[in-house]
Amino acid sequence: MNSLGIARKIDSLGRIVLPAEVRRRLSIGVGDYVDISVDGDSVVLRKVEHCCTFCGTAEDLIEHREKLICKECIKALPAR
Repeated sequence: MNSLGIARKIDSLGRIVLPAEVRRRLSIGVGDYVDISVDGDSVVLRKVEHCCTFCGTAEDLIEHREKLICKECIKALPAR
């Protein structure tokens, strides 16, 4: 893992600002989703490339009419 040598302070609500350099490197823009996970004692942020139109999950996606929908949300749709 490459460190950029940039430290940020967490505010009282637990937020941090991602530096512009990080956002540029990962092509993260306003409104993009970021997956947050833990790997040992590290916090890992990953840009979510695709997600379900309804719930936002990035797993088990199926494309329908140019929209991505997860299998769980498809099950929840009313039958026609």
